[in-house]
Amino acid sequence: MQSFLLLIDTILGLYVWILIASAILSWLVAFNVVNTRNRAVYVIGDFLYRVTEPVLAPIRRILPNLGGLDLSPIIVILLIFFIRNLLREYAFLV
Repeated sequence: MQSFLLLIDTILGLYVWILIASAILSWLVAFNVVNTRNRAVYVIGDFLYRVTEPVLAPIRRILPNLGGLDLSPIIVILLIFFIRNLLREYAFLV
């Protein structure tokens, strides 16, 4: 059972890094540091968008419009940290 909880914890940790990479890439594209016409940048950006958007879209609908500021990745990361802490507490009880 602990190995299963460890696997879930690892997957959640990787998803946090994917969220961070998606946010950084969106900033780089917005500030015109990288260009999405580059095929590699487009493929990476498309992958990150497809992986993160199903989780971020419902939170974006709930949050009020803050101008250009998107707080949904921060909220998802905080929720993931909360879930990971719950898993760790549960692993100690088992």
